Order: sequence, then structure tokens, then C-alpha cells
Amino acid sequence: MGRSGRSRGRARDGTDAIVVGGGVAGMSAAVVLAERGVQVTVLEARSRLGGRLDTRPETLSDGTVQPVDHGFHAFFRQYYTFRSILRRVDPTLALLRPVPGYPVLHRDWPAEEFGRLPARPPWNLLALLARSPSLRLRDLRRMDRRAALPLLAYHPRRTYAELDATSAADLLDSLQLPDRARAMLFEVFSHSFFNHEAEMSAAEMIANFHFYFLGNPEGLGFDAPGRDYESAIWQPLAGHLRRHGGRIRLDAPVTAVRPGSGGGWRLETGGGEQHRTGDVVLAVDPPALSALLAGSPELAAAAPVLARQVARSGTGPPYAVARYWLAGEVARDRPVFSGVSRQPTLDSVTLYHRLEAAARRWAAGSGGSVLELHAYACPEGVPAPELARRMRAELAGLWPEVADMPVRDLRCRVERQAPAFRPGSATDRPGVLTDAGRLYLAGDGIRTDLPSALLERAALTGTLAANHILRRAGAATEPIRTIRRSGLLSRT
Repeated sequence: MGRSGRSRGRARDGTDAIVVGGGVAGMSAAVVLAERGVQVTVLEARSRLGGRLDTRPETLSDGTVQPVDHGFHAFFRQYYTFRSILRRVDPTLALLRPVPGYPVLHRDWPAEEFGRLPARPPWNLLALLARSPSLRLRDLRRMDRRAALPLLAYHPRRTYAELDATSAADLLDSLQLPDRARAMLFEVFSHSFFNHEAEMSAAEMIANFHFYFLGNPEGLGFDAPGRDYESAIWQPLAGHLRRHGGRIRLDAPVTAVRPGSGGGWRLETGGGEQHRTGDVVLAVDPPALSALLAGSPELAAAAPVLARQVARSGTGPPYAVARYWLAGEVARDRPVFSGVSRQPTLDSVTLYHRLEAAARRWAAGSGGSVLELHAYACPEGVPAPELARRMRAELAGLWPEVADMPVRDLRCRVERQAPAFRPGSATDRPGVLTDAGRLYLAGDGIRTDLPSALLERAALTGTLAANHILRRAGAATEPIRTIRRSGLLSRT
């Protein structure tokens, strides 16, 4: 649908826009705008594109250079908006490869596989109930069915009105699930959104459950690029944007946004440059957005609602990523990606040498393995090497062979850039439209009634921001495709 949108009406001559941030949200907005003739400039603070989907080169101790992504991301098949953006540079999406299976590991219970359930609801739910050893028929009889009804009756407004003030942990408590079912079916899922259950809105968890499972016709299977993000996504998208007249400025951190004297906006960068434009899309992570508002008192005064929302929206807990290059190979039957339940630190493990081209070449030449370990919501103040050590020790308790594999190299990091979805925060969460005229927001923490999360919410809000600009400019907007907006048992 996005491809047909590019062949229709262009924006009026002289329409310009600046997109602050060169991640998924910002590049999605910029691509849609540039294709309709908007003179768009992307200002990215860092020296590379991608945001939380970026790649940096790392020289290992053996002299080889390996691309290291910010962290593994699953490209689910209902990510319609993001996939439409990717089709600009790869119409058949050959850059994506299916990741077989979606197992969840636990130290005390056998792994459960979620990637091979039927795709469409309610058959996926019925198959889960029939196959899962964690949830038996007798358990369903003991469940509080009234407490479980909201999972099946998601509504983009009522669910938040009724359950946003409740924490995800309290909702799970109310279900009266067996401990095994809670651990294997729900806790792994909620951790994937970079928030602790006790600090996450129950409404947000239900919305995500709808988006990924009960309202999703594509199933829980997902894909991932067979190459690093820089070569597979960002270099081609940057070329596409430039061919449509767009510009990209790297190492250009925006420090202030001020109203322009003749209308529009004036943006200042850390290098002392000034950029004037009619429309602005702020597509940055929560800490950067907070810093930008703090450095833009005139904007905060002109848009008090935006200033209040950004001040209250907040950032989620730290998360950690550790990439290990190990001597020796893990067991052949280990899955490419696994979720991990109830470990103190470790939340997922990805076998990069069975997924990504450069890691595969390194493993073939060295006889080793390349593992990425992820903690989605880790403790405050713990250094990255210590978190990496803990995650590897926890994995060794699940995969014993890992304990005996010497470490050739390690790259680890702790970041804090994901949005918070705290109980009671939905009414103050900023949306794409703001009370600052012609200034829009985009990102995975930005509110929208359309079902979405993570990469898809970033691409979707970027596209929605671009569409607002295009309407003003008399241009054709980008078509939006989503899954069903309400749950199976929702009242219309």
C-alpha cells in the first residue's frame, strides 16, 4: 500500500520539514515526506543512523571487524508500517529471514514453543490451551474468569479508562494462574517491553497482548535481517531518501527548538548551526525528548501541555546487551532465539552465528559461537561487564555447554532509552499531535489508538506525523494498515 501512495499527489512547492532523530520513527517520517516532494532534512545527533536499531563496527582481539547491533529485534509479520518502509529498498523483503521457533526457557520446566501455533485468533488461543503443559483445563476452572475477560475484550479507549491505573503485576495476580503458567505465558511477554510488571500499566500489557496474539492474524512467528542493520537497512534507506531529495545530517544534535519569527520553527544544534523550517517531527527517545524540552523554554511556554506530558512520561529501567564470541559451538539443537523466564538477569539469548552473515563467517573460520544475551529490565547501578557475567552464568544453568566455552571477546553495554508505561500514565502520555502548531512527535513511546508496539509503533507514529504534514501541504497521505482495533469479545 505504501508503494501505491508514492505515485500520488505531491506536496506544494516550498513545503519543508525537519525530522529530529534518524531511527525507525524519524526515517519512516522522512521517507514518506520526501517521496511526496517535501524538502526534508534529518538531523541525527550521533554519527550513524538507527537509534536502538543501529550498528557499530568492533575490532576483535583476532583483528577481525564485526558489526555489533544495539540489540536483537524481532520483525513480527504484523509490522505492516515498518515493512512498508523496508519495501522501499527491498520490495520482496528478501533482507528478512524467518527465525524458526519461539521457545521460552525455564530452569525447572521444559521449554515451551510459541512460534508454531496457528496464526489466526481464536484458533491460536485454543491451540495454546490444548498444547501448553503450563495451563490445563482444571487450571482454567480455577481462574478468575472475570479478571481474565479484559484480555479478550481489548478496546483502545475503554481498556485504558478501566485498567491503566492497575499494574500488570496486579492484573496477573488477579487471574489466579498457576505459577508455571504465569512464568511461561505472561511474565516473559511483559518483560519484552522493557518494563517490570509492577511498574507497567495493565492496560498497556493487554494492548500488547492484543497486538501480538489475540488480535493478530499473522501469528507469533517473526523474521530478522540476515545481515547487520547498517548494511541491510540504514545504508539502503539513506540512499533512497537522498534520491528523493532528502538530506541527512549526522553528528548534528539538536539542543533547542524555538518558534520562528515569521512562523514555523528555528532549531539550534550543538555545533552552533541554526535550521529554519515550517514543520518539525521530534523522533527521539524519551531522555533526549526531555532534554530537548528542558533546553527549549520558549517551546515549553508555547506548548504547556506538551511540556507537562514529556515531564511526566518518563523513561523505563536500564537494559543490558552482551555480545559474546565464544570458543566452541553450542549444541546443534539450540534455537536461534529463546526467551528466558524467571532468571534474575537474563531475558533472552540469540545465536547470531546462525542468523547474521558476519557472525556466521567468524564462527565458520574460528569454530566458535556468537551469542547475544539481553536483560530487558535490569537493576540500577550495575556495570555492564557484571551484568554480562551474570547473564552468561544464568545461561550456563540452562545450556551447560556454555560454561566450558572460553570467551574470545565480549562487547557489552547498559542503556536507558526505552519508554516507561507506568500505571496511570496513559492520559498524560504525549501523542503525535501536540499543542505546538506544526510540531509532531514520533517514537515507540508515543500514544496512538492504532494497535502497535516497539518497532511498529515507531514506524507508525513517524508515518502518522508525516501524514499530518502532507495534509497541510495538499499531498496524498501514506495508507495505514493495522490489525483489528478491538479484541475478540470487545463491545463496539
